[in-house]
Formats: sequence, C-alpha cells, structure tokens
Amino acid sequence: MQRRLGLFLVLLFAVSSMLLAVPQASAADPPRQNQYPIVLVHGFGGWGRDEVLGFKYWGGFLDIQEYLTNRGYPTYTASVGPFSSNWDRAAELYAQIRGGTVDYGAAHAAKHGHARFGRTHPGLYPQWGATDPASGLPNKVHLIAHSQGGQTTRVLAQLLSEGSAEEVAATPAAELSHLFNTTRKPWVDSVTTIASPHDGTTLATGVNLFLPYAQQMVALIAASASTQLYDFKLDQWGLSRRPGESFNSYADRVWASSIWTSTKDISVWDLSPEGAKELNGWVKAQPDVYYFSWSTEKTYESWLTGYQYPEITINPIWSGNAWFMGSYTRNRSGLVPITASWWKNDGVVNTISMNGPKLGSTDQIVNNTGAPQIGVWNHLGVRESYDHSDIIGIGLYYDVRSWYGTHATRLGALPR
Repeated sequence: MQRRLGLFLVLLFAVSSMLLAVPQASAADPPRQNQYPIVLVHGFGGWGRDEVLGFKYWGGFLDIQEYLTNRGYPTYTASVGPFSSNWDRAAELYAQIRGGTVDYGAAHAAKHGHARFGRTHPGLYPQWGATDPASGLPNKVHLIAHSQGGQTTRVLAQLLSEGSAEEVAATPAAELSHLFNTTRKPWVDSVTTIASPHDGTTLATGVNLFLPYAQQMVALIAASASTQLYDFKLDQWGLSRRPGESFNSYADRVWASSIWTSTKDISVWDLSPEGAKELNGWVKAQPDVYYFSWSTEKTYESWLTGYQYPEITINPIWSGNAWFMGSYTRNRSGLVPITASWWKNDGVVNTISMNGPKLGSTDQIVNNTGAPQIGVWNHLGVRESYDHSDIIGIGLYYDVRSWYGTHATRLGALPR
C-alpha cells in the first residue's frame, strides 16, 4: 500500500506524459565560441542524478543533462547537501567538480562546530581550472542553478575569485584548500540562476513554517523511491545514516537535531530574507563572470482582496505555500520588511527575490535585451504560470528541455 501511495504521489508530482513543449528561439543559433561544460546545481531539498531510483531533479522522468549533452553541450549534475548552508554546499560543489575531499575550511568548521572534512569525490570535470594547451586559457564551466543553488553558485564564484582571509589566517599554507587561497581563479564563465531566492523567501521566515515544508517534501521523495534512498548529506554534523538504520529513524534524527535552530550555518538561515541579506553583503558579482537570472510565478492577484492566490494548475504540494506567501506581511524592528511587493510567487520563492541580489547588495541588475553584459545580472524575464518545480521539468504541463537547450546555445556563444 505504501509503495502504491508513493508511486501515486510521484506521478502526481511529475506526470511527463502530459507535457507541452516550450518553443525554442526561432532565430538562427549564434556561432559557438566556447566549449565549456555545464554543471547543473540543485536547490533546497534536491538530489543527484542517480539518486531516488533515477527520478531526475533536472527533468523528472525526462533528463535535461542527457538532452543538453546530446545537443553538443557536455553537462554534469552535481549533488550537494540538500539542507546545508551555502558555504558548505559551495565547498562540496568545488570538490565534486574538481575531485578530492570536501574541505569546509578550518576556520569555518571551528566557528560552527562541525567537522572540517567531508566526502571524497572522483571529480565530474577533473581538468577544471587546468590550462587548455590549445588556447592557453583555463578550463572553465557554466553553472546553471535552481532555487538555493543560485546562492550556492554565487558563493563558489566569490571564493574562487577572492578566497577567504579567515581561512588563510587559520590554516597553515600547506593545509589550505585551493578554494580558499587568495589567488584569483577565473574558472567560472557564467552563473545562471533559475527561481533563486537571492533576497530570501518568506517561506523561511520561521522554522515552524519551514520545517514542515521540508519534511513534506522529503517524505514525498522517499515514498516515491520506495526503497528510501534519500540522503540528507549532513555528515559534517554527524548526521549520516547508520548501518541498518531505517529511513524513518534516520529522518527523525535529522529533524530532531538542534542544527535547525542553534546555528546560522544551515539552509534555514541562508534562505530567510535576513540570511540572504547577510550573504549578499559579502558575495558580489565578479567582473569576469556572466550572470543570468530567470524568474517564475504561478499566482494571480485577487480583485477583491489584492492578495496573490495560487493558479489552479500549480503543483498541489506548493499550493499551501503560495496561499501563505501571497498575503504575508511583516514590519518588525530589525527584520527585513515584507510588503505586498513580495506576494507574487511560484509556490516556494517570491518572484521579487529572483532577478538578482538587492538586499544589502551593490550588484547591478539589467533587463537583458541584447548582448549579455559581463559582471552584472542579466535578467532574462519572468516565466509566467511556472511553479517552482515546473521550471526544472518536474510538473504536469511543460517539457522544458528545449528551453534549456536554447539557453545552452546562449552560453556557448559567450566569448572565451
């Protein structure tokens, strides 16, 4: 019975047989100018390509990675901590792409009270950063990120560019991760964020709101996998799954942990407007990186109340979130004010938060109408009537692969 329920839920969550194709650009493709691979970076609660019985975060029953690779854009899918902080996720992403053991940093680990080292990875693209003998330039990557992944990729680009003075001061030179040294590493050609909470989401305004949403999402994923393969990837906090431990016991230990309320080194903080503002204060758009952003929404304004309500076709698991976010306001001392401008949303993130960092940020955001500008946020527009999972191909209506293909063409046309 549980397995049947799980299969029903995942079918409700992502019925690919009802997909409608998103049109490709009609103009001729611009000439290819770089061969940099694409790395897909999932958001809050996400998982890797070969986890959850192969049900894809990027595409659901379809496969965005395979589609892009077959079009001539080599693509890899990262799998970082679904609930970890953006600093920890960036350290994991660095090790995953390049290969090696995750180093969260001696200073960072000591400050937050977790282990310094994490898992060891073979490397999705081990030649990342090495000099291409044909061009004399470093091998770069294009990072495409959804939701919290947008914050994560920004942190990675920041650390690669400027390093961390705190880690340099706390670590002997021979032991310092290459990620944290202050040598500028121009290894990221572009960052693309999709439905990302650059200024946070009002869904994360309190643990009492945020954790039930997280628990519901994980329960859905675990049920759909039936064999309960979901991995919280919180080893640094001592929350790895024990041999022979049931998934329910494992999940209960995670949800009962004090990390959700006792530290800022966790997603709950980073995804709040206050946490996002703090992150925006030190994570800046780098002058040698192209930044792109896409926004999404799936709510409508009521003529009677002025509130935003979920569209009838929104994924049911996001509907309650959309109702809450569509009318929530806050004006409390010391907190980011939340006004009606925050109400439009995609069921998880407020649309106003998606075009780029604004709270506490000096980054420039422009509407992209022609050639992309480097070092600023090129906002590519709002995907209307797309909820938070529609845009990654987990939904009832859209096949987004050709849309990703069009963007891959845009990235391939960027000058070396």
